[in-house]
Amino acid sequence: MTRESFFDLVEIRTKLASLFPFLIAVLFTNTYFHSFHWGKTLFFFFGMLAFDMATTAINNYMDFRKAHSEEYKYQENVIGKDQLSERTVVLIIFGLISFAAIVGITLAVQTGWLLLVMGCACCFIGVFYTFGPIPLSRMPLGEVFSGVTMGLGIFAITIYLNTYDKRLFFMELDLKHFALTGNTTAALAVVWASLPLIATIANIMLANNISDLEQDIANHRYTLPFYLGKRNAVILFNLLMYSSYAAILIGLIAGIYQWPILLTFVSLVKVYPQTKTFTKEQIKSKTFAMSIKNLVTFNGCYALGLLVTLLWQFIN
Repeated sequence: MTRESFFDLVEIRTKLASLFPFLIAVLFTNTYFHSFHWGKTLFFFFGMLAFDMATTAINNYMDFRKAHSEEYKYQENVIGKDQLSERTVVLIIFGLISFAAIVGITLAVQTGWLLLVMGCACCFIGVFYTFGPIPLSRMPLGEVFSGVTMGLGIFAITIYLNTYDKRLFFMELDLKHFALTGNTTAALAVVWASLPLIATIANIMLANNISDLEQDIANHRYTLPFYLGKRNAVILFNLLMYSSYAAILIGLIAGIYQWPILLTFVSLVKVYPQTKTFTKEQIKSKTFAMSIKNLVTFNGCYALGLLVTLLWQFIN
């Protein structure tokens, strides 16, 4: 297997979807909780990246195995197109998952049981998103699972790793009892700050499913646009994108953010025309990239707003 084939198998270009929740969580934990453990954070990053690549490889492998269209199987799917060995693909998947498991267990031993619970929940969704007789990606809730798992899951785990010693969120467990405790205000702040990430990540899956609607039906994949209809799915795409700005504004008013977060609204200069382009036509090769560009533009400005907040707090 060549390096190019491996990168295509794990779709390395799509890893921005997991990078931004991680990056924004690092900035948010510094600006809101004023706590940071760089060693554990960096270790988690590599484990997170490995698991993300594994789930994408599983997705491509299962799509190859379950494909009803010969054209898709041997001309579009990387396994058939590059004539990759199925055994090699399976070994790569297990290797990536094993590394991610080692990272997760090591960090759970160091920080507490709650990390193991959150990690297992994300891993369960990640694996069964494309694996099994009825994978989650072939159901109308794929956008919800992808958005919440990456937008909230990665975000919350990164913050937990940097605040575990403050016990803002903590789980006690022994042979006689267990207890889950936490700070309600802190939990609400984490969930609210993750909403724009959930929306922009879900929009990538939604845009992909809208663009692939006819092909998915041919391959017996009945995703959310199939049930909503293409027109309503495009309306939902717009609602998710622009609700992200509403979440930022409400968060500022509620005290979750400080005034530099308004830099996020600079992204509208690019996001508005990109969203308009996708709304006009939904063609995979021409306009699907608008959803990825929206994620990069919006979350890039979101991260910039938090970074300026951090610098402003340091100066003051």
